[in-house]
Amino acid sequence: MKLQWHVKLENICQIVAKNFLLTDHLNVGIVQSFPELKPPGARLTYSTRPGTSKSDMIDSFECEFDKSDAPYHLTRFCVSQVCYSASDADADRKRRFDEMRILLDRTNK
Repeated sequence: MKLQWHVKLENICQIVAKNFLLTDHLNVGIVQSFPELKPPGARLTYSTRPGTSKSDMIDSFECEFDKSDAPYHLTRFCVSQVCYSASDADADRKRRFDEMRILLDRTNK
């Protein structure tokens, strides 16, 4: 999927979430973005179960980027209480981060 440069941080974070959760259909609840923060980021509540109401979505996904405009380069993401980054000491979490960064970089081309 080719992304336009004007896509907002919220949409980019949803793409990262779908890739991480290995799903084409992600039910998204509340979405917030913070392009003015350093680092800029976005967060959302979600469910992978069909028909889940927004008020029942308790799982969260957060993304941080190096800047608030395109191309977007992921610097960290968190799924509920577990965070992933390039500098993670845990080899598996570092690999998951690298996978998401690579997939996002592919969409930016």
